[in-house]
Amino acid sequence: MAAKPRKSRILIADDNVPNVELLEAYLADVDCEIAVAVDGRDTLDKVASFQPDLILLDVMMPKLSGFEVCTKLRQDPATKHIMVLMVTALNELGDIERAVDAGTDDFLSKPVNKLELLKRVQNMLKLRYVQDELERLRRYIEEMDNNDEAGRDSTH
Repeated sequence: MAAKPRKSRILIADDNVPNVELLEAYLADVDCEIAVAVDGRDTLDKVASFQPDLILLDVMMPKLSGFEVCTKLRQDPATKHIMVLMVTALNELGDIERAVDAGTDDFLSKPVNKLELLKRVQNMLKLRYVQDELERLRRYIEEMDNNDEAGRDSTH
């Protein structure tokens, strides 16, 4: 029997406590584990220890901005696969372009609409699950190919 998949993990990265509390309340019905980071550096530390599937990343944070955090995540092979949903009060076209250039998967404007947040979170977590399944399948096929080649080599 296959092992039961672990719960999805969501990291909320925002320095504003009421924003964090609102996002946590909105996500209450989502079957997931939630962790919170309070600034850009804390976000990178929590990513390493919590290993989230999805980050709800505020753009305007102390120490490192959401843009900087996202860029660092995308540059690291160990974290480049993490889904990032930037949550921002910024809505200038230049800010959206910066978010895309930094590597965000999607963005959501503040004030956050609960239904929109939940739908995007659900879709991003599904996509992450599919990506993980594809990676497992790729590794399995590669392993089978290697075993097949090793079998052929030993018969010659």
